[in-house]
Amino acid sequence: MGDADSATVQQRGMEEKFGHGIESRCRLALMHYRALPATPGIELRTHATTLYNSIFRADEEMLVNAHVWGVNAYGAPVWHLRRTLDGGLFDTYTDSFNAVWQTGRPVKG
Repeated sequence: MGDADSATVQQRGMEEKFGHGIESRCRLALMHYRALPATPGIELRTHATTLYNSIFRADEEMLVNAHVWGVNAYGAPVWHLRRTLDGGLFDTYTDSFNAVWQTGRPVKG
């Protein structure tokens, strides 16, 4: 999840002409998900990287919400990807997710 206090999240809010809305959404999501790390096998992290897209993955499928400059996420395209071969688009987004994950700070429940 994006770190609401990071300059990158705040910059995105300005670019989307959404003001503090992005920061508020990050805080609200964190409030709703804060209990999840108490569940075995679940970890939640916040990050301060540029938000190029939102990635939601379950096993060998993922949804990628591509962020478009000046457009709120709900108005941007969402791709449904399935892992069908090594080195494809699914793996590209998985590698991107993993790289950002390494920069993240664990959220304590």
